[in-house]
Amino acid sequence: MAIDLLPSILAADFSRLGEEVQAAERGGGAAIHIDVMDGHFVPNLTFGPALIKAIRPHTRLPFDCHMMVEHPDQYVPPFADAGVNWMSVHYETCPHLHRTLSLIRDYGMEPAVVINPATAVDLLVPILSMVHHVLVMSVNPGFGGQRFIPFTLTKIRKLKELRQNMGLTFRIEVDGGVDRETIASVVDAGADMLVAGSAVFGDGRAEEEARELLTLARKADSAA
Repeated sequence: MAIDLLPSILAADFSRLGEEVQAAERGGGAAIHIDVMDGHFVPNLTFGPALIKAIRPHTRLPFDCHMMVEHPDQYVPPFADAGVNWMSVHYETCPHLHRTLSLIRDYGMEPAVVINPATAVDLLVPILSMVHHVLVMSVNPGFGGQRFIPFTLTKIRKLKELRQNMGLTFRIEVDGGVDRETIASVVDAGADMLVAGSAVFGDGRAEEEARELLTLARKADSAA
């Protein structure tokens, strides 16, 4: 599968989000990653549907919404209305995961599932045929700028193996600590959607940094 970079606006300059999104798109970003946190599932608060709706006119890229929230079902209608294209929900917050993924699809979005670093990949087998992608957290969720957790590479490899053995087409997304030092190992393990926040937006050069990260990722993919 093609390797895609998904810049995460959690690390962007909030005072100029429209410009930041456009710079990331020019740098080769394939989608804009939006981390939604409710202050309960994770100890942070971030974006709501009003902000997403405000930046929607600034890009035609898909919006990839990572829902770090308790009770995600209640957020599905307003986020669909705000212009979200892909919505990922945490396995850890969904007692009725099949129903939640079905609801996301009913509202016209592509459903996806997220697992924390300590959650086993095998738990996802029953719903893998339903999802657009699986998001592997390579840090504990809640804050940007954390260091990559190395054992998550094993989870990426396991997902790639399951995808092949089950004859499925879901994509494998990784979020957390993806930067110039880690990106090659993440691609080599089997990830094809790479979320990067601080590595793209951290120094105010989103277009250039996105382009350089994407070049490194595709070089690693060619060498695999």
